[in-house]
Amino acid sequence: MKSSCNLQLRMPDAETARNIAKALELDNAGYVESEVEGNIIRAVIQADNIMALKNTVDDYLACLSVAKSSLDSTHP
Repeated sequence: MKSSCNLQLRMPDAETARNIAKALELDNAGYVESEVEGNIIRAVIQADNIMALKNTVDDYLACLSVAKSSLDSTHP
């Protein structure tokens, strides 16, 4: 049974949302469909089962956190 998760992640501004989404784009292939609307990143994550979904969501959020921290450190 396929499992899915829809995330809406509010960033401080549209530029930050675009930059973070772009940074994560390469790793998303086949796992995450994302789009940016203003300062919101919308991500749909799908997996074959609930444990695979949990792992993919965990990985996506960890990568997002690293991208955001990296961006924050270059734009004080």
